[in-house]
Amino acid sequence: MNKENKINGHTLIELGYTPDKWFKEAIVHINENQLSGEAMLEYLEQFKSDPVIDLHKESVGFSVNIKAENDLEEVNVDSVIKTMKEVMKTPTVVDGAVMPDACPTGAIGTIPVGGVVATKNAIHPGMHSADICCSVMLTDYGKVDPKSILDAAQTATHFGPGGRDRSEQYRFPTELLKAFEGNDFLNDQQMVQAARKHLGTQGDGNHFLFVGQSKLTGNTMVVTHHGSRGPGALLFKRAMKIAERYRKKLSPDTLKQNAWIPFDSKEGEEYWAALQIIREWTKQNHTCIHNSIAENMNIKVENRFWNEHNFVFQENDVFYHAKGATPIKKSFLPEDNQLRLIPLNMAEPILIVDGKTTETNLGFAPHGAGRNTSRTQHKKSKAHMTINEVFEEETAGLDIRFYSNEIDISELPSAYKNAQTVRNQMDEFGLGKVVDEVLPYGSIMAGDWQKNAPWKIKKRKKQEARMKKLNAKK
Repeated sequence: MNKENKINGHTLIELGYTPDKWFKEAIVHINENQLSGEAMLEYLEQFKSDPVIDLHKESVGFSVNIKAENDLEEVNVDSVIKTMKEVMKTPTVVDGAVMPDACPTGAIGTIPVGGVVATKNAIHPGMHSADICCSVMLTDYGKVDPKSILDAAQTATHFGPGGRDRSEQYRFPTELLKAFEGNDFLNDQQMVQAARKHLGTQGDGNHFLFVGQSKLTGNTMVVTHHGSRGPGALLFKRAMKIAERYRKKLSPDTLKQNAWIPFDSKEGEEYWAALQIIREWTKQNHTCIHNSIAENMNIKVENRFWNEHNFVFQENDVFYHAKGATPIKKSFLPEDNQLRLIPLNMAEPILIVDGKTTETNLGFAPHGAGRNTSRTQHKKSKAHMTINEVFEEETAGLDIRFYSNEIDISELPSAYKNAQTVRNQMDEFGLGKVVDEVLPYGSIMAGDWQKNAPWKIKKRKKQEARMKKLNAKK
């Protein structure tokens, strides 16, 4: 092949190929080996894109395990159904369900909180969300004073943004570190640093440390609620980029938030492995806090179990994406325990449940009480009261603490759906059987940490200095 006959990118585009990373390698190979005609086309066959996959013309059917019992709930349920119908048009989808705590989040076509979506040979990062492996862990400390446990817990945990200072970090287990270093998604300095700093931290929002007593035994128990923190957020960001590349090639009409990584691809297998490692890290994140409480109190742990409710679960080539749904199917959790945890709000018992898989629950139960309105709307509804008045009215008799020392009324009981309604619908739709309850004593949450966040204090100081300077000139 002489110089005039050498191919370039334009040649490949004229042959119907879309510019991609492989262009450079292919052009060099073809020119060096002087391929042309049938030989060149045969070589290029390996780079042919898979045919574009169309959306389902009609939404795949899904089970509705929720019903509205007032006008506010009617609006919420209608919104959930509307967004779920769009999700169910995604080409990979084969089944779905919504739970009694369901509420919409994000644009139409985004899986709602309390949603379960089953897909074939596909992992959708957007369907488990950025808070990968958001989960709950229970530890039974026996006959111990709950106030002493709550005091010990306050020194063991960490809420708010960022992670722990180096001097306060929990030990990162060697085997877990090796797992991070052996995975393409997790093996870099930023990821490992985040995993070290965020171990033993709980974040903010609706994450909590709950202390209560078993209704059956009277034993004092701690339940923590949080996810994979910085490492999970970084993994989600990387996975979404890869999923988007596949979406553009395989199904451009699919909504960006529903992009997927084929499980039978190299990236799919590696991402699945990364999810399992992040799961182990999150479990360790809970464990550090629970063990520290026992060590501070010099007491023994009598029992412990946990479950995630923001994750992906596999059964053959079908992947069940739970966006805020508790797995009750035994095979979905590798630990040898059949009990699961469903928190409702800080003033209500945390439910300990067992359950059976049915055609309509797909092996899941609710993950909590959910919301009927946004945080902002809820705060507006309480505008006629002071923050302290709302707090005192809704937490009477409880020891409620905010790590930031700033009350967040959007996390008080009235911000959530009626707990009894959720319990009633669990019974009605066969979504788990309550076998015990952790009766509330008190909780720790992040609180409104943004009110006095460092950057806000700095901004206020600048504004005060500016005003002082202007007044001095007058």
